[in-house]
Amino acid sequence: MTPFSDLLLSIVPADSIPAHLKSYIPGVSPFSTWPVVSTLIAFYLVSILTTREFMKNRPSLKLQTLFRFHNVLLSTGSLVLLLLIAEEVVSVWMEVGTYDSMCAPSSWTDKLEFYYIVNYYFKYYEFLDTLFLVLKKKPLTFLHVFHHASTVLLAFVQLNGKLSPSWTVVSINLLVHVVMYYYYYATAGGAKFWWKKYLTAMQIIQFIIDLFIFYFGLYQHYVHKYFPALPHFGDCSGSEPAALFGCALLTSYLMLFVDFYMRTYSTTPSSKVKTNGVGQTVVPNGISHMKH
Repeated sequence: MTPFSDLLLSIVPADSIPAHLKSYIPGVSPFSTWPVVSTLIAFYLVSILTTREFMKNRPSLKLQTLFRFHNVLLSTGSLVLLLLIAEEVVSVWMEVGTYDSMCAPSSWTDKLEFYYIVNYYFKYYEFLDTLFLVLKKKPLTFLHVFHHASTVLLAFVQLNGKLSPSWTVVSINLLVHVVMYYYYYATAGGAKFWWKKYLTAMQIIQFIIDLFIFYFGLYQHYVHKYFPALPHFGDCSGSEPAALFGCALLTSYLMLFVDFYMRTYSTTPSSKVKTNGVGQTVVPNGISHMKH
């Protein structure tokens, strides 16, 4: 047993957690069916649009204390989950080595599955990011809404697909969220940082690494299955449709964030967008982007 796991189990004993909560059982675990997930995403979209319409002729709400609590909770929660995943991955790596710790079926451990479930549920809680924007009457953008809705879907698909390299993508995302939500927390309290530009760069690097890992895993799987004479290390376990979906969605993220970065930081002074913290960026036509 490792230190962080010991601490977690001292707070919540494993035996007290029902099986469908500590392991992912499709159709039994919460939010584990397509109808439920689709309904929740649709509810998110409709709720945001109706709330924005409701706030149209009303004054914006400050919500500073609640907003800061929301962000420090997500930053801290992301850090704890990152540390738990890291210690489990190190344990697996020490037993099976680098390649198998990414691609072997044994790298999808019970503990990692539980951590993936927690990360998946985090994505629903992060819907509140959009609610805060609407209640504070900040502009919404396609990037923000699409990213929140589709990331829930991505986490759901990856859980069902049991992709062995999932810990790499989840870990990098958690690291970004530790920094990003801290930034939101601090700037909401009046702090000023010179490095907000590099948060977007960090996210772009995140998607590049994610795509490299996904395409590497796909290559290993397809070559092992269909063209075994070609050079490869071995199979990479997980659902093919889940891996293809992940590649397609992460590619769209990369394109959207690169476009945002170029329009925000690489334009001429006269046409450069105006930024209001890392979270909202108001461009000349009144559109803003939320980066996650």
